[in-house]
Amino acid sequence: MIAKRDTDRPGRRFVKVCNILDRHDRNPARLVPILQAVQEEYRYLPQEVLTYVATALGVSPARVYGVATFYAHFTIQPKGKHLVRLCDGTACHVKDSVPILRALQKRLGLDDRRKTTEDMLFTVETVACLGACGLAPVVVIDDQVHGQQTPESAVKLVEAIITMEAQ
Repeated sequence: MIAKRDTDRPGRRFVKVCNILDRHDRNPARLVPILQAVQEEYRYLPQEVLTYVATALGVSPARVYGVATFYAHFTIQPKGKHLVRLCDGTACHVKDSVPILRALQKRLGLDDRRKTTEDMLFTVETVACLGACGLAPVVVIDDQVHGQQTPESAVKLVEAIITMEAQ
């Protein structure tokens, strides 16, 4: 464990990161749970935070970046407030998940390269499997599973969130 020093205390910018590091005793062996907590806080892993975590833990930035990019759970790209995951596993693909993706992309002004709306409200991504094959095709929005979706029903789910956010 690396001892805390006054020089380890940044300005207000990294206060939340410092709290996370302190909860994990600034132990480099706790890198994965530290990154999980940071991602939960920021919804992604900002580059400057990864560098700060490396310095605070006394490990190389390459090691921290390597962990952050190795595990599929982590993302170094900003994500929207609402995460929409569309299953494109075999069962969902066979039951026409692609038209659902295209309908969501069209409604939100996204495409295969741009996955997050400009207002940072939505991120739409496909995943290999959500483990709900009996409900295919499946869309998960903010960890809520919605089975047997159609392009129209998936867009209605997004529309409901847009309406709620506008209030």
